[in-house]
Amino acid sequence: MDDFEIHSHKIEKYLKKNKNEFTREDIIKYIVDNKVEMVNFRYVAEDGKLKMLSFIINSLEHLESIFESGERVDGSSLFSFIEAGSSDLYAIPRFKSAFVNPFAEIPTIDVLCSFYNAEGKPLESAPEYILKKAYEKFIKHTGLSFKALGELEFYVIGPKKNQFPSDDQKGYHSSSPFIKWTDFRIHAMKLIAECGGKIKYGHSEVGNFSTETQTFEQHEIEFLPVDVEDAAEQIIISKWILRMLAFKYGIEVSFSPKITVGKAGSGMHIHVLAEKNGKNILIENNKLSNDAKKIIAGILDLAPAITAFGNSVPTSYLRLVPHQEAPTRICWGDRNRSVLMRVPLGWIGASNMVNDLNNTETQIEKDFTSKQTVELRSPDGSADVYLLLAGIVMAALHGFEMHNAIELAKRLYVDINIFKEDAKEKANALEHLPASCWQSAEKLNEKRKFFEKYDVFPSGTIDNLIKYLKSFDDLGLSEKLYGNNAEIQNLVEKYFHWK
Repeated sequence: MDDFEIHSHKIEKYLKKNKNEFTREDIIKYIVDNKVEMVNFRYVAEDGKLKMLSFIINSLEHLESIFESGERVDGSSLFSFIEAGSSDLYAIPRFKSAFVNPFAEIPTIDVLCSFYNAEGKPLESAPEYILKKAYEKFIKHTGLSFKALGELEFYVIGPKKNQFPSDDQKGYHSSSPFIKWTDFRIHAMKLIAECGGKIKYGHSEVGNFSTETQTFEQHEIEFLPVDVEDAAEQIIISKWILRMLAFKYGIEVSFSPKITVGKAGSGMHIHVLAEKNGKNILIENNKLSNDAKKIIAGILDLAPAITAFGNSVPTSYLRLVPHQEAPTRICWGDRNRSVLMRVPLGWIGASNMVNDLNNTETQIEKDFTSKQTVELRSPDGSADVYLLLAGIVMAALHGFEMHNAIELAKRLYVDINIFKEDAKEKANALEHLPASCWQSAEKLNEKRKFFEKYDVFPSGTIDNLIKYLKSFDDLGLSEKLYGNNAEIQNLVEKYFHWK
């Protein structure tokens, strides 16, 4: 069977070509052959949401011009750091990102763009270019490639249905009819795959509860590891698809880190791995490698500052509290969900389970270590995904450049649930994650040199982010709001659809 026959991505399937190899001529061929009438340029600006500029195709010359030269846009309306007096930017399409818009009423192709300045150079402060620079420096200084995947958690909110009620906060991997919005999630997964998202799986999550009129259900879509730039964009497109589909269904979705008091919040855990010549380097001789420990150490060392990219609203810090399936202390461990960085099960020494269970199968010797990742559990849906992943990449590079990475990894390893009472002494010896946007901004300022290294993060970007985070003036907010459920709910509703 031709591999492209089972691809979901419509353009890849038609062209029988991997999207990383798409050319301008490929996209134009698809448009002409399939009678596409509209092209949308898409890009993410300062607010983290997907923007759109639409072109109705009126001639082949017009179509070619769109893909040959891009288009001019008003940068001052997209980024606060761009002055209105010299605001023009170019939006230049990235051909590999093209996908068929699943919601357009007429046949439409969407394509993601990068920003260029008046001199025809990449815009240094554009979030997608910061990630590109970070990845290029990681490759240059380590000789490794870097892959990532996101776990996208979200709540679906719709009319209450009384049949087959689900137990409160017991929704993990439930199925219909106890979970009411399975069909919505499956529909979204289908559309995401058609637009190029590499999905691993989807399922219902722990959080679920009802009010008198509405049902709140937590779901998750987890992706497969891809190059870190693609990992950012499949999250961004997926959030757009979920919101668009919810709008069509007449329901809501929210990626907010906190939905209400006392219920599970939504994270956006990030798994990472590094490869050399296509081989995962996290495992060596059937155990976690020193390179893996260097990556872990680098990320843990900069973890307080990374919250500035990955936890960008005050309600982020209502999630990062004990006993809410979210981390609070800077440590790591194997299969341990109380830590900041977890090493999930990786099929080490457990590769023959299918053969053992199914006597129809012949013994297959296969190396499954390519599946191994390490997981950062602090980020949530308020993140600027480009900056978050750029920060993680720079932290991983930092781990390779530290003189004491292995020692640090050894010191920060825990093999207990640090939320338990008998682990209090161990927990108190570990550094705490920031408890507010203000503290995150302070930690970013302390560690900024590691992100500005190699000219990856412009100093102005760091300055603007610190100013933005401090504008919430939320130092000590959790303590001030403790017990005041009405005020907490007002805060939750304010940031319900932030990014």
